[in-house]
Amino acid sequence: MRKIRLVEVRSELAAGTRGASMGIDAMRIASIKRRSNFFMRFEPVSVQDENKLLFGDPQFKWAKYGEGVYTMLNRVCDTVEGLRKEKLFPIVLAGDHSTAAGTICGIKKADPGLRLGVIWIDAHGDFHSPYTSPTGNMHGMPLAMVTATDNAENEANDVEEETEALWEKIKQIGGNGPKINPDDIVYVGVRDTEAQEDYLIEKFGIRNFKTAEVNEKGVAKIAEEALEILKDCDQIYISFDVDSLDTSVSTGTGTPVPNGLSKEQAFELNRTLIKDKRVCCWEIVEVNPTLDTENKMAEHAFDILEATTESLIENF
Repeated sequence: MRKIRLVEVRSELAAGTRGASMGIDAMRIASIKRRSNFFMRFEPVSVQDENKLLFGDPQFKWAKYGEGVYTMLNRVCDTVEGLRKEKLFPIVLAGDHSTAAGTICGIKKADPGLRLGVIWIDAHGDFHSPYTSPTGNMHGMPLAMVTATDNAENEANDVEEETEALWEKIKQIGGNGPKINPDDIVYVGVRDTEAQEDYLIEKFGIRNFKTAEVNEKGVAKIAEEALEILKDCDQIYISFDVDSLDTSVSTGTGTPVPNGLSKEQAFELNRTLIKDKRVCCWEIVEVNPTLDTENKMAEHAFDILEATTESLIENF
Protein backbone atom coordinates (compact mmCIF):
# COMPACT_ATOMS: atom_id res chain seq x y z
CA MET A 1 0.00 0.00 0.00
CA ARG A 2 1.28 3.44 -0.85
CA LYS A 3 2.02 5.73 2.06
CA ILE A 4 -0.22 8.77 1.79
CA ARG A 5 0.67 12.23 3.01
CA LEU A 6 -1.86 15.06 3.16
CA VAL A 7 -0.62 18.45 1.97
CA GLU A 8 -2.67 21.39 3.22
CA VAL A 9 -2.34 24.64 1.26
CA ARG A 10 -4.52 27.39 2.74
CA SER A 11 -3.81 29.98 0.09
CA GLU A 12 -6.46 32.11 -1.61
CA LEU A 13 -4.30 34.88 -3.06
CA ALA A 14 -5.15 34.05 -6.66
CA ALA A 15 -8.93 33.82 -6.32
CA GLY A 16 -11.30 36.66 -7.11
CA THR A 17 -13.59 35.82 -4.17
CA ARG A 18 -12.40 35.52 -0.59
CA GLY A 19 -12.86 32.42 1.54
CA ALA A 20 -11.15 29.48 -0.22
CA SER A 21 -8.44 29.38 2.44
CA MET A 22 -11.14 28.10 4.81
CA GLY A 23 -12.03 25.13 2.62
CA ILE A 24 -9.67 22.66 4.25
CA ASP A 25 -10.98 23.33 7.73
CA ALA A 26 -14.53 23.19 6.40
CA MET A 27 -13.78 19.67 5.13
CA ARG A 28 -12.41 18.82 8.56
CA ILE A 29 -15.71 19.96 10.07
CA ALA A 30 -17.53 17.82 7.51
CA SER A 31 -15.47 14.80 8.57
CA ILE A 32 -16.47 15.34 12.19
CA LYS A 33 -20.13 15.47 11.17
CA ARG A 34 -19.61 12.21 9.27
CA ARG A 35 -17.89 10.74 12.35
CA SER A 36 -14.93 9.94 10.14
CA ASN A 37 -11.37 9.54 11.41
CA PHE A 38 -9.93 10.51 8.01
CA PHE A 39 -7.87 13.44 9.30
CA MET A 40 -6.42 11.32 12.09
CA ARG A 41 -5.25 8.56 9.74
CA PHE A 42 -2.90 10.57 7.55
CA GLU A 43 -0.08 12.82 8.68
CA PRO A 44 -0.57 16.34 7.26
CA VAL A 45 2.04 18.74 5.98
CA SER A 46 0.87 22.34 6.19
CA VAL A 47 2.37 24.83 3.72
CA GLN A 48 2.73 28.33 5.14
CA ASP A 49 0.47 30.83 3.36
CA GLU A 50 0.88 34.48 2.37
CA ASN A 51 -2.76 35.50 2.77
CA LYS A 52 -1.72 38.53 4.81
CA LEU A 53 -1.03 40.23 1.48
CA LEU A 54 -4.78 40.38 0.92
CA PHE A 55 -5.01 43.17 3.48
CA GLY A 56 -3.23 45.38 0.95
CA ASP A 57 -3.89 46.18 -2.69
CA PRO A 58 -2.50 43.90 -5.43
CA GLN A 59 0.82 45.05 -6.84
CA PHE A 60 0.21 43.82 -10.39
CA LYS A 61 -2.99 44.50 -12.35
CA TRP A 62 -2.72 41.46 -14.61
CA ALA A 63 -1.13 39.13 -12.05
CA LYS A 64 -2.86 40.05 -8.83
CA TYR A 65 -0.84 39.31 -5.68
CA GLY A 66 1.66 37.72 -8.02
CA GLU A 67 4.58 38.14 -5.64
CA GLY A 68 2.72 36.05 -3.06
CA VAL A 69 1.60 33.53 -5.67
CA TYR A 70 5.24 33.11 -6.71
CA THR A 71 6.20 32.43 -3.11
CA MET A 72 3.38 29.91 -2.67
CA LEU A 73 4.20 28.06 -5.88
CA ASN A 74 7.80 27.65 -4.75
CA ARG A 75 6.73 26.40 -1.32
CA VAL A 76 4.26 23.90 -2.75
CA CYS A 77 6.82 22.78 -5.34
CA ASP A 78 9.45 22.12 -2.67
CA THR A 79 6.95 20.30 -0.44
CA VAL A 80 5.63 18.01 -3.17
CA GLU A 81 9.11 17.37 -4.54
CA GLY A 82 10.27 16.23 -1.11
CA LEU A 83 7.33 13.89 -0.63
CA ARG A 84 7.71 12.36 -4.08
CA LYS A 85 11.41 11.76 -3.50
CA GLU A 86 10.41 9.85 -0.36
CA LYS A 87 8.03 7.79 -2.55
CA LEU A 88 5.01 9.18 -0.73
CA PHE A 89 1.66 9.83 -2.41
CA PRO A 90 0.59 13.47 -1.88
CA ILE A 91 -3.11 14.18 -1.52
CA VAL A 92 -3.23 17.94 -1.78
CA LEU A 93 -6.02 19.97 -0.20
CA ALA A 94 -5.75 23.51 -1.49
CA GLY A 95 -7.59 26.81 -1.57
CA ASP A 96 -7.38 28.54 -4.93
CA HIS A 97 -6.35 26.57 -8.02
CA SER A 98 -3.17 28.52 -8.82
CA THR A 99 -1.09 26.44 -6.44
CA ALA A 100 -1.75 23.37 -8.61
CA ALA A 101 1.08 24.76 -10.74
CA GLY A 102 3.36 24.34 -7.73
CA THR A 103 2.16 20.78 -7.31
CA ILE A 104 2.96 19.97 -10.94
CA CYS A 105 6.37 21.63 -10.67
CA GLY A 106 7.14 19.56 -7.57
CA ILE A 107 6.16 16.29 -9.24
CA LYS A 108 8.31 17.12 -12.26
CA LYS A 109 11.28 18.32 -10.18
CA ALA A 110 11.31 15.04 -8.23
CA ASP A 111 11.37 12.98 -11.45
CA PRO A 112 12.47 15.28 -14.28
CA GLY A 113 12.95 12.42 -16.72
CA LEU A 114 9.39 11.13 -16.47
CA ARG A 115 6.62 12.36 -18.77
CA LEU A 116 3.76 13.77 -16.74
CA GLY A 117 0.13 13.80 -17.83
CA VAL A 118 -2.59 15.91 -16.22
CA ILE A 119 -6.31 15.22 -15.83
CA TRP A 120 -7.95 18.56 -15.08
CA ILE A 121 -11.50 18.17 -13.74
CA ASP A 122 -12.85 21.70 -13.69
CA ALA A 123 -15.46 24.10 -15.04
CA HIS A 124 -12.69 26.35 -16.38
CA GLY A 125 -9.73 25.99 -18.72
CA ASP A 126 -7.26 27.80 -16.40
CA PHE A 127 -5.02 28.46 -19.41
CA HIS A 128 -4.74 32.25 -19.25
CA SER A 129 -1.57 34.28 -18.87
CA PRO A 130 -1.21 37.88 -17.73
CA TYR A 131 -1.34 38.78 -21.43
CA THR A 132 -4.82 37.29 -21.92
CA SER A 133 -6.52 37.17 -18.51
CA PRO A 134 -9.78 39.14 -18.30
CA THR A 135 -9.36 39.61 -14.53
CA GLY A 136 -5.72 39.22 -13.52
CA ASN A 137 -6.75 36.55 -11.01
CA MET A 138 -4.00 33.95 -11.18
CA HIS A 139 -6.15 30.94 -10.32
CA GLY A 140 -7.03 31.10 -14.02
CA MET A 141 -3.37 30.65 -15.04
CA PRO A 142 -1.86 27.42 -13.64
CA LEU A 143 -1.82 25.45 -16.91
CA ALA A 144 -0.19 28.36 -18.72
CA MET A 145 2.41 28.48 -15.95
CA VAL A 146 3.42 24.83 -16.25
CA THR A 147 3.35 24.73 -20.07
CA ALA A 148 5.19 28.08 -20.25
CA THR A 149 2.47 29.43 -22.55
CA ASP A 150 2.09 33.19 -23.01
CA ASN A 151 -0.47 32.98 -25.84
CA ALA A 152 0.99 36.17 -27.32
CA GLU A 153 -1.10 35.60 -30.47
CA ASN A 154 -4.15 36.60 -28.44
CA GLU A 155 -2.64 39.31 -26.26
CA ALA A 156 -5.35 41.53 -24.82
CA ASN A 157 -3.62 43.33 -21.93
CA ASP A 158 -0.93 45.98 -21.73
CA VAL A 159 1.33 44.12 -19.30
CA GLU A 160 3.92 46.11 -17.38
CA GLU A 161 7.60 45.11 -17.38
CA GLU A 162 7.51 44.15 -13.70
CA THR A 163 4.64 41.75 -14.39
CA GLU A 164 6.46 40.27 -17.38
CA ALA A 165 9.55 39.66 -15.22
CA LEU A 166 7.45 37.99 -12.52
CA TRP A 167 5.71 35.78 -15.09
CA GLU A 168 9.08 34.66 -16.46
CA LYS A 169 10.18 33.73 -12.93
CA ILE A 170 6.98 31.75 -12.36
CA LYS A 171 7.54 29.76 -15.56
CA GLN A 172 10.97 28.69 -14.26
CA ILE A 173 9.79 27.29 -10.92
CA GLY A 174 10.85 23.67 -10.55
CA GLY A 175 13.26 23.85 -13.48
CA ASN A 176 13.72 25.64 -16.77
CA GLY A 177 11.03 25.42 -19.39
CA PRO A 178 7.69 23.61 -19.60
CA LYS A 179 6.87 20.94 -17.02
CA ILE A 180 4.23 19.23 -19.16
CA ASN A 181 3.28 19.09 -22.83
CA PRO A 182 -0.05 20.79 -23.59
CA ASP A 183 -1.21 17.69 -25.44
CA ASP A 184 -0.71 15.71 -22.22
CA ILE A 185 -3.62 17.61 -20.63
CA VAL A 186 -7.10 16.08 -20.53
CA TYR A 187 -10.07 18.18 -19.47
CA VAL A 188 -13.21 16.80 -17.85
CA GLY A 189 -16.21 19.07 -17.32
CA VAL A 190 -14.66 22.27 -18.71
CA ARG A 191 -17.50 24.50 -19.94
CA ASP A 192 -16.58 28.12 -19.15
CA THR A 193 -13.70 29.32 -21.30
CA GLU A 194 -12.71 32.54 -23.03
CA ALA A 195 -11.78 32.84 -26.72
CA GLN A 196 -8.07 32.97 -25.88
CA GLU A 197 -8.32 29.62 -24.10
CA ASP A 198 -10.43 28.14 -26.89
CA TYR A 199 -7.63 29.04 -29.28
CA LEU A 200 -5.11 27.08 -27.20
CA ILE A 201 -7.42 24.09 -26.72
CA GLU A 202 -7.81 23.85 -30.50
CA LYS A 203 -4.14 24.61 -31.21
CA PHE A 204 -2.87 21.87 -28.92
CA GLY A 205 -5.74 19.44 -29.55
CA ILE A 206 -6.62 19.19 -25.87
CA ARG A 207 -9.44 16.71 -25.32
CA ASN A 208 -12.36 18.02 -23.27
CA PHE A 209 -14.96 15.55 -22.02
CA LYS A 210 -17.90 17.86 -21.44
CA THR A 211 -20.79 17.03 -19.13
CA ALA A 212 -23.07 15.97 -21.99
CA GLU A 213 -20.51 13.41 -23.11
CA VAL A 214 -20.10 12.13 -19.56
CA ASN A 215 -23.87 11.75 -19.36
CA GLU A 216 -24.00 9.97 -22.71
CA LYS A 217 -21.07 7.56 -22.34
CA GLY A 218 -20.96 7.07 -18.59
CA VAL A 219 -18.10 7.73 -16.20
CA ALA A 220 -16.33 4.40 -16.72
CA LYS A 221 -15.95 5.01 -20.46
CA ILE A 222 -14.80 8.60 -19.95
CA ALA A 223 -12.14 7.46 -17.47
CA GLU A 224 -10.99 4.77 -19.89
CA GLU A 225 -10.70 7.23 -22.78
CA ALA A 226 -8.94 9.86 -20.67
CA LEU A 227 -6.32 7.39 -19.50
CA GLU A 228 -5.86 6.09 -23.05
CA ILE A 229 -5.05 9.62 -24.27
CA LEU A 230 -2.27 9.70 -21.67
CA LYS A 231 -1.00 6.20 -22.51
CA ASP A 232 2.51 7.47 -23.26
CA CYS A 233 2.82 9.30 -19.94
CA ASP A 234 4.88 7.77 -17.14
CA GLN A 235 3.02 9.61 -14.38
CA ILE A 236 -0.42 11.16 -14.04
CA TYR A 237 -1.60 13.96 -11.76
CA ILE A 238 -5.32 14.52 -11.16
CA SER A 239 -6.59 17.97 -10.20
CA PHE A 240 -10.21 18.14 -9.06
CA ASP A 241 -11.75 21.59 -8.78
CA VAL A 242 -15.12 21.39 -7.02
CA ASP A 243 -16.59 23.92 -9.45
CA SER A 244 -16.61 21.04 -11.94
CA LEU A 245 -19.75 20.03 -10.04
CA ASP A 246 -23.11 21.39 -11.09
CA THR A 247 -24.47 24.38 -9.22
CA SER A 248 -27.40 22.22 -8.08
CA VAL A 249 -24.94 20.41 -5.82
CA SER A 250 -23.71 23.52 -4.09
CA THR A 251 -22.76 27.13 -4.63
CA GLY A 252 -19.92 26.90 -2.12
CA THR A 253 -17.13 27.70 -4.56
CA GLY A 254 -15.88 30.98 -5.95
CA THR A 255 -16.82 30.59 -9.61
CA PRO A 256 -19.77 28.16 -9.95
CA VAL A 257 -20.99 27.26 -13.44
CA PRO A 258 -24.24 25.47 -14.38
CA ASN A 259 -24.41 22.21 -16.34
CA GLY A 260 -21.63 20.49 -14.44
CA LEU A 261 -21.01 16.99 -13.15
CA SER A 262 -23.27 15.43 -10.58
CA LYS A 263 -21.77 14.49 -7.25
CA GLU A 264 -22.21 10.83 -8.16
CA GLN A 265 -20.29 11.31 -11.43
CA ALA A 266 -17.43 13.12 -9.69
CA PHE A 267 -17.41 10.48 -6.98
CA GLU A 268 -17.13 7.63 -9.49
CA LEU A 269 -14.74 9.48 -11.80
CA ASN A 270 -12.13 10.20 -9.16
CA ARG A 271 -12.43 6.75 -7.63
CA THR A 272 -11.92 5.17 -11.04
CA LEU A 273 -9.07 7.34 -12.30
CA ILE A 274 -6.99 6.98 -9.15
CA LYS A 275 -6.85 3.20 -9.65
CA ASP A 276 -4.36 3.71 -12.50
CA LYS A 277 -0.95 2.88 -11.09
CA ARG A 278 0.65 5.81 -12.89
CA VAL A 279 -1.30 8.30 -10.77
CA CYS A 280 1.22 9.89 -8.43
CA CYS A 281 -0.76 12.76 -6.87
CA TRP A 282 -4.38 13.84 -6.45
CA GLU A 283 -5.59 17.31 -5.52
CA ILE A 284 -8.88 18.94 -4.52
CA VAL A 285 -9.34 22.72 -4.62
CA GLU A 286 -11.65 25.74 -4.39
CA VAL A 287 -14.02 24.77 -1.56
CA ASN A 288 -15.30 28.08 -0.18
CA PRO A 289 -17.58 27.65 2.86
CA THR A 290 -18.40 31.36 3.04
CA LEU A 291 -20.51 31.07 -0.09
CA ASP A 292 -23.09 28.46 0.88
CA THR A 293 -25.06 27.40 3.90
CA GLU A 294 -24.69 24.49 6.32
CA ASN A 295 -21.23 23.63 4.92
CA LYS A 296 -22.79 21.73 2.03
CA MET A 297 -19.94 22.12 -0.48
CA ALA A 298 -17.38 20.97 2.06
CA GLU A 299 -19.50 17.93 2.92
CA HIS A 300 -19.76 16.94 -0.75
CA ALA A 301 -16.04 17.59 -1.21
CA PHE A 302 -15.11 15.55 1.85
CA ASP A 303 -17.23 12.62 0.68
CA ILE A 304 -15.34 12.64 -2.64
CA LEU A 305 -11.99 13.09 -0.87
CA GLU A 306 -12.57 10.17 1.47
CA ALA A 307 -13.93 7.87 -1.23
CA THR A 308 -11.09 8.66 -3.62
CA THR A 309 -8.51 7.99 -0.91
CA GLU A 310 -10.17 4.67 -0.07
CA SER A 311 -10.07 3.70 -3.73
CA LEU A 312 -6.37 4.51 -3.83
CA ILE A 313 -5.74 2.35 -0.77
CA GLU A 314 -7.86 -0.55 -2.06
CA ASN A 315 -5.94 -0.70 -5.32
CA PHE A 316 -2.39 -0.65 -4.00
